[in-house]
Amino acid sequence: MAHCPRCDRAIDSQAIECPHCHERLKAFGHPGIPLHRATETEFLCDRCVYHHDDTCNFPQRPNAKTCTLFRDRSLPIVEETAPPAISSWQSFKNWCARHRALVIVAVIALFSVLLTLLSA
Repeated sequence: MAHCPRCDRAIDSQAIECPHCHERLKAFGHPGIPLHRATETEFLCDRCVYHHDDTCNFPQRPNAKTCTLFRDRSLPIVEETAPPAISSWQSFKNWCARHRALVIVAVIALFSVLLTLLSA
């Protein structure tokens, strides 16, 4: 559960606006676009990556209190994650799934060779 920044009541994390105080929580009325907010005494631009590398074209820059593109420069841009370990059996299954037609032709050819050898 998320909390409303204005009234501090518990709300649904996908809510577009607070049902209690009607504060807008998501940008453009879309639940997939978060609306970042600054506190009363500071601005978002002071901590934003785009402000510091001078690529921000937001009209409220450098005094933005709300922003849809805010990216905190103290956090890494790309989170490093190790790729999951894949067993050799899983690799073989993935290869067979990608090359299904080749596997079918190989099975038919193998069956034909075995049938020929057994009938001779």
